[in-house]
Amino acid sequence: MSKYQTIKRLFEEKADADKAEAMAAYMKNHFRFYGIQTPERKAIIKEFLKAEKKQKTVDWAFLDACWADEHREFQYVVKDYLVAMKKWLRFDDITRIEAYVRSKQWWDSIDFLDTIIGYIGLEDKRVDELMLAWAQDENFWVRRLAINHQRGRKNLTDTDLLEKILVLNFGSDEFFINKAIGWALRDYSKSNRDWVADFVARYAEKLAPLSVREASKYL
Repeated sequence: MSKYQTIKRLFEEKADADKAEAMAAYMKNHFRFYGIQTPERKAIIKEFLKAEKKQKTVDWAFLDACWADEHREFQYVVKDYLVAMKKWLRFDDITRIEAYVRSKQWWDSIDFLDTIIGYIGLEDKRVDELMLAWAQDENFWVRRLAINHQRGRKNLTDTDLLEKILVLNFGSDEFFINKAIGWALRDYSKSNRDWVADFVARYAEKLAPLSVREASKYL
């Protein structure tokens, strides 16, 4: 039995129809669920991830199988796995990750794949140019990822890159873009309040009201 099949069997044993219905509703019924919540999911795969880390090699066939599964918990397994194995990810792996970015899109998947790519970017500056390109992609979820890929970097944030990406996305009427702009600024304001306050002041006429509200939360 493959690793994917083993986990699938464990998930099927823990399935909860009532929770599955509620979780699907929360995600606007875009995806099916087993009804396994985060703490239980992490407990199920804890020992598996420990074993995988000892191998020090990313199993892309396993991740592809998980991503292909119709249950959203398996996309969350991809998240857990990539976080556990992030020190072994390289720039060339982004081609594989991009396949996940461009499929089964919703905020929950984009908002963990962004930090995975952001982590790779701390080690390889080629990610900067890629994110500038993605910031102009026709797909707004890809743009959202670029906007937020530096989230959590704190004092390691490249403010020149952040500003370029945000400016490229001014004028959007897409909620998830304007929310992302505000989120990126709000996150960085925890580390550099003055820079964010100055940014909001300089671009006050171009920022969407939603972006300003989000950005100003800690100002």
